[in-house]
Amino acid sequence: MKQVKPVHVMQTQFSTVEGELQLGGMSIRRLAQRVGSTPFFAYDRQAMTNRVAHVRSHLPREILLHYSLKANPMPAVVQHMAGLVDGLDVASGGELKIALDTPVTPAKISFTGPGKTDAELAQAIAAGIVINLESAGELRRIDRLANACGVQANVMVRVNPDFELKSSGMKMAGGAKQFGVDAEQVPALMKELAAANVELHGFQIYSGSQNLKSDAIIEAQTKTFELALALSADAPVTPRLINIGGGFGIPYFPGELPLDIAPIGQHLQYWVNQLATRLPGMRIATEMGRYLVGEAGVYITRIVDKKMSRGQVFLITDGGMNHHLAASGNLGQVIRKNYPVVIATKMYPDVKEVTSITGPLCTPLDLLADRMELAHADVDDLVAVFQSGAYGLTASPTDFLGHARPKEIVV
Repeated sequence: MKQVKPVHVMQTQFSTVEGELQLGGMSIRRLAQRVGSTPFFAYDRQAMTNRVAHVRSHLPREILLHYSLKANPMPAVVQHMAGLVDGLDVASGGELKIALDTPVTPAKISFTGPGKTDAELAQAIAAGIVINLESAGELRRIDRLANACGVQANVMVRVNPDFELKSSGMKMAGGAKQFGVDAEQVPALMKELAAANVELHGFQIYSGSQNLKSDAIIEAQTKTFELALALSADAPVTPRLINIGGGFGIPYFPGELPLDIAPIGQHLQYWVNQLATRLPGMRIATEMGRYLVGEAGVYITRIVDKKMSRGQVFLITDGGMNHHLAASGNLGQVIRKNYPVVIATKMYPDVKEVTSITGPLCTPLDLLADRMELAHADVDDLVAVFQSGAYGLTASPTDFLGHARPKEIVV
């Protein structure tokens, strides 16, 4: 007997009317007609607004909230988020262009990532944004480019600590990493920085992402603040900001529970008070991407064929891993698990069947649902993949096999 994969708890971000998923105040079929074609990604403004309000209600009012564009750089999404947060973080010249098109002032935009080119660094220096230093070599290039541009560059030192964020989906620090300056090398870098044509704003210490355990985040934050205080003693000027990253995760798979951020907020209040005494004038920024927009997005694709193969039902859709690599299980999953997937046109089914949903690509990796119990579906029904607002389209091989790029809309 074929194994049936666990059924997901139904999401609560979006409503259902007469058995159809509702997005942006309309049925999914009507929205698909409005878009004009499938597949497409839809991002809900109100869901993003609600999530930012949720974060702010639990974090101390002194904490600055930044949005990381790498989660979702769609211009309309970024414009919406720019009106809700205190700053933006980019990871390429392309993302910087999108950020500079928003009302956010350049001084509240930071540029993170290894391997920044001279052209990108010059662009950032000229724009007046804050560059997160990844190495001593990058500092020397920034110094040279700043002198050539005739302006002082704004920098923060990205630190690679000797600890990591436990239980995180992706570890960004600890051990040997391409990211940041090893903590033990920061004092020497500070001496070089003091002689360069740069202004030091502070430190970025980011340990990991996609974490659903508040105690692990609290432990990493404690170590982050202690490290920042120790490193500040060697800084040529008093640091004015520490960016502690985020690490806040969202549930994707059966058995996962939403992150409880209330204890994290209480813990951060302690450190706000500590810094006010021990390092007056230093602000704290937390930087999030997935947590702010991930649950606000849905990927919609249409069933174009239904077939039976040796007792197993397959629904073939017009979009798949070329648009949503993460949902196919090929973006970091060691053991593949199903994303939350539903038949969006039959949300309260009278009849169910165990089915696998595949995209149109000529590869067995193109799998959106593997032996899930879903509504009995037919050709032309619409499939919805939830938790698709972050690391969806731009994290996928859109040119693979030459299929059309899906549309993105904000509703």
